[in-house]
Amino acid sequence: MHIGFITPEYQYKNNQKAIGGIATFIKSLSEQLVLNKHTVSIFLYSQNETKTFKENGITVYLIAQKKSPFLTWLTNRKHTQNYINKIVADNNIDVLEASDWTGFTAFMKFNIPLVLRLHGSDTYFCNLDNRKVKFKNFYFENKALKGADKIVGVSQFVAEKTKELFNIKKEIKVIHNAMDTELFQPNHQNIQKKTLLYFGTIIRKKGVLEIANVFNKLVAQDSEIQLTFLGRDTVDILKKESTLKLFKTELSEKAKKNFRYISSVPYYEVKKYINQSEIIVLPSFAEAFPMTWLEAMALEKKLITSNIGWAKELMINGETGFMVDPKNHNEFVDKILSLLNDTNSKLMAENARKRIISTFNLLDKTKENIEFYKELL
Repeated sequence: MHIGFITPEYQYKNNQKAIGGIATFIKSLSEQLVLNKHTVSIFLYSQNETKTFKENGITVYLIAQKKSPFLTWLTNRKHTQNYINKIVADNNIDVLEASDWTGFTAFMKFNIPLVLRLHGSDTYFCNLDNRKVKFKNFYFENKALKGADKIVGVSQFVAEKTKELFNIKKEIKVIHNAMDTELFQPNHQNIQKKTLLYFGTIIRKKGVLEIANVFNKLVAQDSEIQLTFLGRDTVDILKKESTLKLFKTELSEKAKKNFRYISSVPYYEVKKYINQSEIIVLPSFAEAFPMTWLEAMALEKKLITSNIGWAKELMINGETGFMVDPKNHNEFVDKILSLLNDTNSKLMAENARKRIISTFNLLDKTKENIEFYKELL
């Protein structure tokens, strides 16, 4: 088979742009598809230039954004559609896949089946955040979903919530995100004691602002505890200023001394920071099925996450780590101290990796995806 992925982000050599979970997912699945003797093309839309290159057996097409004075949203879509249709015809691509985010494939028509994978639409995230979604985004996402030949969700939670929000009648298959456990091998040699790490985008919906009060309480009890944020800062949706700045203003003077921020680093370096940290803290309010959680679990880390929706499909509370309401700061503090001081916490970290290997390993999920694509032929 020949699969084409339509995406705004992808991890490739010399790409200086920050990437998120969708790019991580596409890269890991694409490389596994190639190893399974399938062909993969990546269509990176809305880029600064049009360019084609090959990397790790995968053909990458950068498609420059097509602007117009009034209707860039339409002219860019039609330009991208026409470009992809030509490549599809010339290279015998069998199936195309895109994500639900902002509904980029709305108004596009392809000559082969289109899969829409639910990584979480803007409508979905606004619902979880209790925010009003922009009509434009809802309209495009709804149009894209209704125009897809098949829909697949990365968790049962995102599938059911999306069905409800868009009144979707068709079946939504669930294939969970997965992790390459050979690539993500734990290394406990250089763990720095009493260190906490949050990694991912610095944004309100990931629960980062809740960490400030938790950390203040922690350093008041133990002045040796350190916290690191690793990831790209964003402008806060409510306050219209740096989320990192908002976080820092909430820190006590003692906590500020024990906090450090590291901006985005290349993906291959992220593992180093995870391995060096004793505890990973990921108290998100809004996810679909987060790659960051899978990465931390695969690396056998002591882990605290939120307890919302999707979390219960991945974590087992008290066995693979702790799930806590991000707003319950006192419980968050108690669980962190428990992981720091309880000898059972090492067993939980080991259980976390075992769960990834048994239930969310990339080899098995790749086979599931291949069978899913075959159904469209």
